[in-house]
Amino acid sequence: MLKMPESSHGYEEKRMSMKSAFAVVLALLSVGVAQASEKTVKIGTFKDWDAYSYQENGHPVCYMLSHPVKNEGDYVRRGDVYAAIAHRPGEGRLDEISLIAGYTFRKDSQVSVRIGKKKFSLFSDSDTAWARDAATDKDIAAAMRAGDFMVVVGTSSRGTKTTDTYSLKGATAAWRAISSACGVAR
Repeated sequence: MLKMPESSHGYEEKRMSMKSAFAVVLALLSVGVAQASEKTVKIGTFKDWDAYSYQENGHPVCYMLSHPVKNEGDYVRRGDVYAAIAHRPGEGRLDEISLIAGYTFRKDSQVSVRIGKKKFSLFSDSDTAWARDAATDKDIAAAMRAGDFMVVVGTSSRGTKTTDTYSLKGATAAWRAISSACGVAR
């Protein structure tokens, strides 16, 4: 497991609960939104992004997600691939970025993200890439709202390099919707 910088102590552990929540929502989406859990509410679709909310321990959790518009790499089979931004205001966590690869990343590998001219390096754990701290999350979320496309490059545990391109059309509107649903003043 990656050793986190002292300033982000506990940040990685706090994020793992979002990974399991996204997995549940994606499973529910695969059988249809109409059959989704009463707790998960679809806020709306904003071009290439969907927004959702649910209650957890009496607090709202709001998130937006999208799938790549283009995948490159020599992968024959991949699981669900998506990018998400989540707000957990009850825990003081906003703009949490998570990138799900649909495969297990190479151990201790870095995942690169490019949005326009901005570049970010994320750490990986299993099939998910995360920012190292809240400031980086905030910077990535701002770049996503201002950009047209996001390119994510990762390497699988088998050494396969993949490049996933996400459209950022609708990202600003989806972000505003989740911020409103979670009562986050931005």
